[in-house]
Amino acid sequence: MKGAGGSAAEPGDYVYFKSVVPLHKISIGSKLWRYYDFGPKVVPPLVCIPGIAGTADVYYKQIMSLCMKGYRVISIDVPQVWNHHEWIHSFEKFLDSMNIHHVHIYGTSLGGFLAQIFAQHRPRRVKSLVLSNTFLETHKFAAAMPWSPVVNWTPSFLLKRYLLTGIQDGPHEPFIADSVDFVVGQVETMSRDDLSSRLMLNVNVASVGSLMLPDSLITIMDTNDYSAVPQKLKDQLNERYPGARRAVLKTGGDFPFLSRPDEVNLYLQLHLRRVGVEPRPDLVQGFTQNGSAGSSKDQKDGGDSFGDSPEDNGHRGTGGSDDDVRYCGSESHDSDEPIPTSTMY
Repeated sequence: MKGAGGSAAEPGDYVYFKSVVPLHKISIGSKLWRYYDFGPKVVPPLVCIPGIAGTADVYYKQIMSLCMKGYRVISIDVPQVWNHHEWIHSFEKFLDSMNIHHVHIYGTSLGGFLAQIFAQHRPRRVKSLVLSNTFLETHKFAAAMPWSPVVNWTPSFLLKRYLLTGIQDGPHEPFIADSVDFVVGQVETMSRDDLSSRLMLNVNVASVGSLMLPDSLITIMDTNDYSAVPQKLKDQLNERYPGARRAVLKTGGDFPFLSRPDEVNLYLQLHLRRVGVEPRPDLVQGFTQNGSAGSSKDQKDGGDSFGDSPEDNGHRGTGGSDDDVRYCGSESHDSDEPIPTSTMY
């Protein structure tokens, strides 16, 4: 894990992503929402909700891959909300402001818990869930943080130190180490209120009630190696949704969306197909070998476009551009068979 202060250089594919995909910021009531929204607007969106240490940026590999295939992906920062009731109302207002009535949600860690809470209380708005390394209740986290009543007065550097102690430090294989370094860099960008509000969401005692959503519309995607979420809590989640589809990654750590993007993106794509989301690749100009620009039709129909691949800048990402295109382009549209290093059932 690199030291605080962002000493690690940003990955080349992330630099390119930021140059192409705009970051949006809107205020809704007293809440500031920071998010990415990319892909054809006619497609029902996949909303990505991060864990405590995540930001909207941690899903940039999912945005680059899935949007290129014709899906719409919205990746959000969890705003400064201090309890689960406030989260439900704030997220609903966010969706209303964007005129989005129904969503599919991909939630990791705390984000998966918040996704389930929202699905419980606003069942008509959530059409499917992908839950990764997450949990059903927060009692264990509350017990492990007895100083939570004073979190609002805790200095930022102590909050960051506490948060980062939950991330396993090396030795890691290179891709997992890179994912940890990226997330640590994102934590360094967060304000004290961002950190303290997320910690409060993680320790406010609550549990997910029964969902109206059928198990068949839920995919549980977990890693088999280290995860900050105790295995007992992940087992509880699997027991709650016995009919859910399982996607198991042999390795990937806490942040498989960064360390194993090809596998995660494939599972997300399979999930979206299974729940009836039809992509619109005709509305998206993807990466091209010659860097040709998108047509005017793409823009008129609400498509977004990626321009030239960053191949000529000397920085190759670990899962973002031409290699990802060639890999995903070879997938069978009728096959549910995952890549060899993981299991889906």
